[in-house]
Amino acid sequence: MLNYIWLSLVVAAVLIGGWHNLTGAPTGALKEVTGQAFEMTRVAVMEIALPLIGIMALWLGIMRLAEKSGLVQLLARAFRPVMKWLFPEVPADHPAMGSMLLNMAANFLGLANAATPLGLRAMKDLETLNPRPGTATNAMCTFLAINTSSIQLVPVTAVAVLVVAGSRQPYAIIGTAMLATTFSTIAGITAVKLLEKLPGYQLPLGAADVEKALGARSDSSGPTTTLSPSDGERDGVRGNGSAPLTRFGMGALVLFFLFFLVLFVAISFPERFDHPVSVEMQRQPPAVRLLNTLSLLAIPFMLAFFPLYAALRRVKVYEQFVEGAKEGWQVAVTIIPFLVAILVAVGMFRGAGGIDLVTHALRPMLDLIHFPAELLPMCLMRPLSGSGTLGMFTELVKEFGPDSLLARTAGTIFGSTETTFYVIAVYFGAVNIRRTRHAVPAGLIADAVGIVASVIVCRMLFS
Repeated sequence: MLNYIWLSLVVAAVLIGGWHNLTGAPTGALKEVTGQAFEMTRVAVMEIALPLIGIMALWLGIMRLAEKSGLVQLLARAFRPVMKWLFPEVPADHPAMGSMLLNMAANFLGLANAATPLGLRAMKDLETLNPRPGTATNAMCTFLAINTSSIQLVPVTAVAVLVVAGSRQPYAIIGTAMLATTFSTIAGITAVKLLEKLPGYQLPLGAADVEKALGARSDSSGPTTTLSPSDGERDGVRGNGSAPLTRFGMGALVLFFLFFLVLFVAISFPERFDHPVSVEMQRQPPAVRLLNTLSLLAIPFMLAFFPLYAALRRVKVYEQFVEGAKEGWQVAVTIIPFLVAILVAVGMFRGAGGIDLVTHALRPMLDLIHFPAELLPMCLMRPLSGSGTLGMFTELVKEFGPDSLLARTAGTIFGSTETTFYVIAVYFGAVNIRRTRHAVPAGLIADAVGIVASVIVCRMLFS
C-alpha cells in the first residue's frame, strides 16, 4: 500500500503544480515542488537522521544496561498476560517484549526523544523472529498501530503552544486528548487484529517458517540474549549475567526512590517547601501539576535508575553502555533512504498545494456532517508531517484565539494523532521492511478515529 501512496503523492504533486502553471495562476507551483523536493532531502539527513545518531546512542546504551541488569525481563514478566494477547507470536521471554513495553511507556508519557530509539530497538528485536525478511510480521504491524495511536498522558507540544498564546486554561486539553487517544488506541488495535485475518494480508506460516522463527533468536548475532532459568541461576547469577541484589543494593534503591518521591512532591507543590510559586502554576489544578511533574522527571529518573540498578547488580556499566551506543550510528544511517523517500513525497505534495485542493473539494461534504472545515488541512497534514501540522495548529490558535473551541479541538487532534507515514518509514526502515502489509491502513484508521473522537469530545466539554 505504501508503494501506491508514495507514487500518488509524487505524481499528484507534479500534475497539480503543472495545472497551476497551465491555468496561469501566479503561484510558481512547479518551482515550489522542485524546491520542496531538494529541501526535504536536506531535512531528512541534516535535521532528522544525523541528530538522531546521538539520541539513538544514548538510549540504546541505556537499553543495553536495562537488558544486562535483568530489568527488561522483569518488566516483560510483569505485563506478560497483556503482551501475550497483543503479540501471541512473540515468545513471552523474548527481549522484544521488554523493548516494546519501554517504548509504550515513553509514548504514554510523551517522551518522544526516548520513545523513537526504544521503538527502533524493539523493531530490531522483532526482526530476529521474522521468517520473511523484508515483509512485516503481525507483531510488527500491531506494534506500529499501537505507536501511531498511543494513549497520551500529556500532549506537551500542544499545551506549550496554548501557553505561549496566552490561554487561560491551556491544560484543558489534557483530559480530551486522553479520551481521544483511548478511542484511537482501541480502534488501532481492533483494526490491526481484524485486518491481519483478511486474505489479502494473511501470511500463512509453513513448518519451515515456524522452525526458522523459533530458532532465529539463538542464531542472531545481535547484542541482546535471552538466558534460560537454569543459565540465569548458575553460579548465583540472575538476569543476563548480572549478580543478585545485596542488602546494600536494596537499601541504595530505597534511598534513590525516596529522593525522587520527595523531589516529585517538591516540584508539584513548591509551596509546601516554602518555595515561590509562579502565577501559571497557581492556576493549575493539582492533577495537572502531578502530570507535568511526572513528564518532567521521567527522563532524569530513567537516565539515573537504569545505570544505578545495573551497577548494583555488578554490571560493568560504562563498557555495556558503550556497546549498546554503538548501534546508534548503524540504525540512523539505515533509515536515511526511507526518510528521504517519504519526506520528499510529502514536501512535493504540500508545495504543489495538494492539501488546499483536497480541502476545497471536501468542504461541501464536511459542512453536511458539521465537521469544522478549518480543521481539515491540519487533519490531512497530520499523518504526513509533524512540523507542518504544528505550523497549521499555531496559525489556528492565532486566528481563532487560544481558548476557542476550534483551537482546543485542534490541540486535542494534534495530541491524539501521529505522523503515521513518518513513523512507518522510520520504524520499518530500521529493519529494511518494504512490504508493510496492513500497518498503513490500521494506522490511518486509528488517526481517523482519533480525529472524530477529538471533535465529539471537545464539543461535549467546551461548547
